[in-house]
Amino acid sequence: MTMRNGRTVRDLRRENRTAVLQRLYFDGPMSRFSLGPATGLSSGSVSNVVAELVAEGLVEEAGSVDSAGGRPRTLLRITPGSGCMIGVDVGETRVRIELFDLTLTELARAERPLAVGGADPHERYEVGVVVGHVREGIAEVLRAADVPPERLLGVGVGVPGIVARTAEDGAVVHGQTIGWDAVPLERLLRASVALPEGVPYWIDNGAKTLGQAEMWFGAGRGARSAVVVLFGSGVGACVVTDPMGPGRAVEWGHLTVRVRGRRCRCGARGCLEAYAGAEALLERWREAGGRPPAGADEETALTAMLAAAYPAGAGAETGAETGVGTGTGSAPGAGVGAGVEPDATALAVLEETAEYLGAGFADLINLFQPERILVGGWAGLQLGARFLETVKGYATAYALRYPAARVGIGLGTLGPDAVTVGAAILPLADFFARGGRRAAAEAVEEQPAWASTVRERAAH
Repeated sequence: MTMRNGRTVRDLRRENRTAVLQRLYFDGPMSRFSLGPATGLSSGSVSNVVAELVAEGLVEEAGSVDSAGGRPRTLLRITPGSGCMIGVDVGETRVRIELFDLTLTELARAERPLAVGGADPHERYEVGVVVGHVREGIAEVLRAADVPPERLLGVGVGVPGIVARTAEDGAVVHGQTIGWDAVPLERLLRASVALPEGVPYWIDNGAKTLGQAEMWFGAGRGARSAVVVLFGSGVGACVVTDPMGPGRAVEWGHLTVRVRGRRCRCGARGCLEAYAGAEALLERWREAGGRPPAGADEETALTAMLAAAYPAGAGAETGAETGVGTGTGSAPGAGVGAGVEPDATALAVLEETAEYLGAGFADLINLFQPERILVGGWAGLQLGARFLETVKGYATAYALRYPAARVGIGLGTLGPDAVTVGAAILPLADFFARGGRRAAAEAVEEQPAWASTVRERAAH
């Protein structure tokens, strides 16, 4: 039946199930009594939805709580083992695959290294190699956790670049910096990975998956709007205007910060990524006379650069800088141990990088006026822990005063592996949107008798 606003009874049931599942997921355990005001549903609707979800094994009892003057109220929660998701991060130095239960508890993990040590990015990201790593990793985590593929709600994949979708190939990746030109990744994975036909793939930009994770479970919780930036070999960002909705990936790393500047790996000149990405940062240190460890991967080399710039007191500043809030800036050498001389070359490169980042943050502030800017990614967390206050100072200096005074800048709280968590959220979010029903399990609603009669008349 279709109601006046165009929604069907089936739509209404799905929306009610979604409301109950989301409240139990984010705020549970909760009683039926508490679910009413939390979801805006009547007590009768809550009882009906809960009965369905319990019968399907999606919701279970989780003890009881005393009520005022009445019998104890039964608490309800999401059943952790009622479904699983896989999150994949196609990163700079490795492909990481993680298997989670419905409450995002990690059940198993697999990693496959990509070529490092100065290898051409196009060779490092050879499509067949990446697809093979994902195939092997998915099989490994399912086997390690003894989880049948039929229990999967889906596979989420975070990738570098722009993701478009076509009817023929599904998700297609345009990764200019890694040599991926319209790679039909979803089609290749479906052809290569041994999963049931009904298990969906959700492929999106890695910064977007990081943003989703931080907004749902990390430093973005409670914010109405945010920009989550991802620092690794390159630089990306996700703009979020709906805390529960998907963000929008933006190629922030390819904003021009210096006309006719350094050549970026995208081919253009003067991009922010050509100055602030870990790959470019280490190259600038090398050009200035620094000596990164020979043959080391980027993570090891960046750690060495920071150790050279800040040879003692490592972590001394971190505690004061991980909270969300504005700052006025501080000298990049603060916290260096007495009597130990920092590497002047490394410090100079990092100071220049902080100014470029501050100018880039100012662009985000002026363009989007977010409530928060959050820094994530393995390189972002390392760099931010040492000079985030300096970056804040430059951001304040370059941005318009009004929005700059109202933005909080801080570090993400989910660690360097948050992209896989965010990737796993992609199928979970779709599962919630469907009211807790799998894509292949969507029932076909029967048509009223008059519909078939009208079709028969139209055929003659």
